[in-house]
Amino acid sequence: MAEEKESLASLIRKGNKSSGSAAVGNAGISVVKGIAFALTGSGSMFATMMHSIADTINQIFVFTGSVLAEKKPTRRFPDGFGRVINIFCMVAVIVVTVMAYETILEGFHLIKHPTDASGGYWINVIVLLLSIAADGFVWTKAMKEVLHEAHVEAKGLKKFTVSLKNVGRAAPPTRLVYYEDLVATTGGTLAMIAVLVTAFTDFHLLDGVSSILIGFMMVGVAFRVGFDNMVGLIGVAAPPEIERRVADIIFNDPYVTDIYQMRILQEGRYYHVEGLIELKRGLSLADADDIKFKVKDKLMSDPHISDVTLGIIEDNGVRNYVPQEELTEYS
Repeated sequence: MAEEKESLASLIRKGNKSSGSAAVGNAGISVVKGIAFALTGSGSMFATMMHSIADTINQIFVFTGSVLAEKKPTRRFPDGFGRVINIFCMVAVIVVTVMAYETILEGFHLIKHPTDASGGYWINVIVLLLSIAADGFVWTKAMKEVLHEAHVEAKGLKKFTVSLKNVGRAAPPTRLVYYEDLVATTGGTLAMIAVLVTAFTDFHLLDGVSSILIGFMMVGVAFRVGFDNMVGLIGVAAPPEIERRVADIIFNDPYVTDIYQMRILQEGRYYHVEGLIELKRGLSLADADDIKFKVKDKLMSDPHISDVTLGIIEDNGVRNYVPQEELTEYS
């Protein structure tokens, strides 16, 4: 059977919206910050400009990876392309690390040779206010995406704490956008404080200190995202919440008595389910097959599950299924 061809437009529509919109926004912010840095020579502005450039490059990489990850499995790649996004995120991590190094280097240079950027401080303040507003907007959008992908709900200020708690359950590109814009918003605020302090006081060292702190925050993002995607490339088990949801769907069938064994592997934002389920004794092979396919169809109706492989055996009278939480508690 010939493989169905997918159009580029359809793949792009499935790409990660957070990274796509963030790439466009950060490209504009980078240009504005570059002009402000050229006019004022502010080290803090240089640091936030480098961060915005890094964000733009990263999010272009990540959006491209999220588009390719949506390709359907082929005969040559039967498990699909979910891990492609992890590779692109690792490239993004390298970009962040290089930009962070340049930012820290500039910070030490400014500590040794502080500059007086008080003349054009108002330009920096206006640009940074716009930047904080734009980065904060993208960050709130990423919060909503995290909550959506983690299947949790929160309102008002609780969105911040709940999204921070569940960000590890979001897709790799969403996690990257979330962390980067969290640091961008924090770094922009820090840079504005440094600009105001150096403009109205003689404490010009704060300009360099601010650059170094922003650089180290970028290193923190690179480490966090790099670790998450390294785990994803190796192959990681689904979170306990996903396993619980899959188990509930399986046990919802009245003929299923137990799960003899089950493995759920996460690839990108999709899950591969493999399991052996126990059915009530006395069923004919035809009836048992019908039950298996019915359970499989219910699992495949979840948009985050890409494929399901199920086997069936008769109930052995012993409870075999133990949720991850219980395994963790007693291990």
